[in-house]
Amino acid sequence: MEQCKKYIDSYVIREFIGELEVVMLNRIKVFFDKKLAHNEQESPRTKIRKVDLVCAALLIEVIKSDHELDKRESKEFLLVLSESLDISEKDLHEIVELAEAEADQATSLYEFTRLINDEYDYADKLGLIEKMWRIAFSDEQLDKYEDHLIRKISDLIYVSHSDFIKCKLKIKNSI
Repeated sequence: MEQCKKYIDSYVIREFIGELEVVMLNRIKVFFDKKLAHNEQESPRTKIRKVDLVCAALLIEVIKSDHELDKRESKEFLLVLSESLDISEKDLHEIVELAEAEADQATSLYEFTRLINDEYDYADKLGLIEKMWRIAFSDEQLDKYEDHLIRKISDLIYVSHSDFIKCKLKIKNSI
């Protein structure tokens, strides 16, 4: 009887999680339909591209990688996003929520880096790595997990090791 109860509880939990995923996916889809660029006629600065949301999710991964939520990292994250995207503050906060959800739902970095490899040229990739370093250094201490994550993403988006180091030193020396 106890085993049957555990199975039922497990099933109920799985169904609940499945419903949450559907709600989240629908929410992201609605946001994309309203805010994302769908065709070439729209200005890239007036609409948010899916790759921007993916980059925001990667930046959130950097924030979370040291397992400490620091206000300086969150502040730098918002600053990086506001500099990168020409959008309202309301949309900025909506992107943050969606990027957090996207980061929580992702099962691997490949889901993110595949889109970056498809959409970004090499200079854009270097810019993304610099943004990651800005967040990692914003709390005035570089954690080994932050360093590892940025190195891993750098490899997955085919940024050379020498450019990875140059970006790191550039940001570190600018602080």
